[in-house]
Amino acid sequence: MSQNDTAVIRIHPADNVVIARRQLLSGTRLESEGVTVQGLVPPGHKIAVQAIAAGQPVRRYNQIIGVARQDIAPGQHVHTQNLEFSEFERDYAVGQGAHATDYVAEPATFDGIVRADGRVATRNYIGILTSVNCSATVARAIADHFRRDIHPDALASCPNVDGVVALTHGAGCATGSEGEPLRVLRRTLGGYARHANFGGLMMVGLGCETNQIGGLMEQEGLRESGLLHTFNIQDTGGTRKTVARGIELVERMLEQANQVRRQPVPASHLTVGLQCGGSDGYSGISANPALGAAVDLLVRHGGTAILSETPEIYGGEHLLTRRAETPAVADKLLARVRWWEDYCARNDAEMDNNPSAGNKAGGLTTILEKSLGAIAKSGTTNLTDVFEYAETVRARGLVFMDTPGYDPVSATGQVAGGANLICFTTGRGSAYGCAPAPSLKLSTNTALWQRQSDDIDINCGEVVDGAQSVAQMGERIFRLMLQTASGQRTRSEEHGYGQNEFVPWALGAVM
Repeated sequence: MSQNDTAVIRIHPADNVVIARRQLLSGTRLESEGVTVQGLVPPGHKIAVQAIAAGQPVRRYNQIIGVARQDIAPGQHVHTQNLEFSEFERDYAVGQGAHATDYVAEPATFDGIVRADGRVATRNYIGILTSVNCSATVARAIADHFRRDIHPDALASCPNVDGVVALTHGAGCATGSEGEPLRVLRRTLGGYARHANFGGLMMVGLGCETNQIGGLMEQEGLRESGLLHTFNIQDTGGTRKTVARGIELVERMLEQANQVRRQPVPASHLTVGLQCGGSDGYSGISANPALGAAVDLLVRHGGTAILSETPEIYGGEHLLTRRAETPAVADKLLARVRWWEDYCARNDAEMDNNPSAGNKAGGLTTILEKSLGAIAKSGTTNLTDVFEYAETVRARGLVFMDTPGYDPVSATGQVAGGANLICFTTGRGSAYGCAPAPSLKLSTNTALWQRQSDDIDINCGEVVDGAQSVAQMGERIFRLMLQTASGQRTRSEEHGYGQNEFVPWALGAVM
């Protein structure tokens, strides 16, 4: 049995593994590599193309992704049975890969919504936030009154309003009244309260919770206005009265929120959160590099991209420190990695507990391999700054935000920091949305696109198929970013995703 070069993908000449484009049977001859497949190899999985002795490094992307746990012969499937995580010394080479950005002379534009204070929005929602889980039912009842799928005429007179959404959470009490857990929750809620994609907002509390609305407003420098209202159930007189008050306030805000009009604005007003979930062996070959190419274009046009998920850059952070604009930026990134190592140690966890079962089924074996593919989302431009979770992003270009790898928690932090669009790559088929920011889904392989196109906005599997180059796909993604920012609805928006995916990072003990 023989197949031509389309059977596998070689990423770098120095790699000692290649990636199967499709399922390969035992006996398949890989002419380009001069080896014969031994055993069944699923699509997206690795095949050794030279002998690798036990304890020797396995290389993909010309980077170490682990060591052989036993001797591996040419043609063998390389995966969990014979490859394992191993620590190794990294050359951080701070700033050695930094270079001047080639900004375009005439930046692209999108049709954005310009707020009175100059902030630019990509959507126009009325938002309902809660200080504590105890007010979640009330917040949802208020929002449900305006749901178009339940009450088709509820927003008929407000065509310029994208909807009324309740963003609830499970925290807000049973925690210390001082300290990091409460500060981070308040910082997250404050970021959403200030988000340009909200044309009006209210915060609903119970009244006796630790996360008092007054304390939240003070920490975040927020003030009540005609488009920001706060109240609680105990003061208002119970559930029915609180729901009625909330509905009344939303109706007042809707009239003003509906007055907005879209207008052309530079792409520099676009801040994109980068996510990958349900990754597979193709993620680092197709969707992530293509998104990275789009990020390079976005940065050249003056925009901002937020790379996150600190546990999923672990082992590849040296690729980012090389692109740090200053040693201080590199130091901030490495400090967050060290924080995670300590955090895991305190909680009897390990940084190499990744990949997930789905990642492994898709061909990823170690956190090193997963991280190297995930970092490809960031493109090639300089790393300009590093931010803590939900901190307001005040830099332009490519930045990093410290977040967990769990996508809803990570993206919640990015949106709190100002992301007005999310780009989310997936190889297994994640379903996700992130109100008030639209979320674009990018598939890594065509089989996923064919199976789950109802949830996917663009198929990057064409890169694996050889129909598109990474650069061509990056251009398509960048144009889709602009169209989405201009109001074109995403698949996740059509399905109503976005409210349940609001998940602030819960730190510390629950008492």
